[in-house]
Amino acid sequence: MSGSSQLVLPTSTSLHRLLNMPGALLDTTMDQLRTLLTVHETRSALRAARALGREQSSVQKQLDTLNRNFLELCGEALVVKQGRGKDVLFTPTGESLVELARETLAEWLDGIHECRRKLGTTVTVGTTRYMLDTLAKAWHHVSDEFRERDVDLKVVHIRTKDIWTKLETREVDVVCGSVVTRAGAGWERPEFDVIEWRRGGLALLTNLPETVVGDRVRVPQLRSVPLVVPGAGLIAEFLRGWFGPDYRQGLDIAAEIDEIQYGISLLRSNLVQGAMIVTSGLGVVASNNELREGGGLRVVELADDSMERLVGVFARTDELAKHPADHPLNLLWSAFKAEAPRP
Repeated sequence: MSGSSQLVLPTSTSLHRLLNMPGALLDTTMDQLRTLLTVHETRSALRAARALGREQSSVQKQLDTLNRNFLELCGEALVVKQGRGKDVLFTPTGESLVELARETLAEWLDGIHECRRKLGTTVTVGTTRYMLDTLAKAWHHVSDEFRERDVDLKVVHIRTKDIWTKLETREVDVVCGSVVTRAGAGWERPEFDVIEWRRGGLALLTNLPETVVGDRVRVPQLRSVPLVVPGAGLIAEFLRGWFGPDYRQGLDIAAEIDEIQYGISLLRSNLVQGAMIVTSGLGVVASNNELREGGGLRVVELADDSMERLVGVFARTDELAKHPADHPLNLLWSAFKAEAPRP
């Protein structure tokens, strides 16, 4: 193989002709691409065979077939053997195909999921960690019918900062989570339907003495308190709402964290002296000494009349409206309504 060898697929015409096959041929090609990706990750036909649960001879046969096809199509093989016990070497054509295969398989799987979603054979629910019980309660209402109709419930972990993006891009059909809203206001986003579970405020967990931080703090007072804050998510949205997009410049930020448990442990260790903003529910748990990581921390009320936390279930309004009542998405939505707390 020449060191100056170039990929001869400027428009991918030959490759698309190879991939654009119906039925069993397409299945075979997709399987070959999966094998190629596994070999690329493991750098060995033997290790790829172990990862795929196949015989090495089967994997090697697929590699030989791909090499032969692309030698004819592009004038260059995909992989080159370097001897017993050595990793296989991917040519420029092979590296380019690996990248294209990765994208093709992802799009193929996304397309299948979208078709299943439109046909009502898959419902995807995004949920935060603290809303899994909510989904579990609703699931009991529809689980038998979903199984009878061969409907798949796909559950994905979602972070608060991604709720609207995941719904807008249709990566999920329903979200169970928390969002920030104006205190006392009605629902202000008509493009989404909501089933409200509850509304609530925030609290502070702190290792500071009462002489520094009393039992009740108003939002403006946060400027004088060393804070442990997350880089994104619900609390970051509150901070932006209170102090603007450049809130970090006007606050005393003692530490930035990625997860609440780390922040609690950080305060408990006394490596940082300060306070962390948490949901009022977590504050109640901590005040009842039910939070193992929070032992020794004090709970302080955070008073705010401007914004509050809305916990609920969210879906795109147009998506619910375009399906009949017995569509799996609407069945699950009705199940959430049945479990929602009564006003």
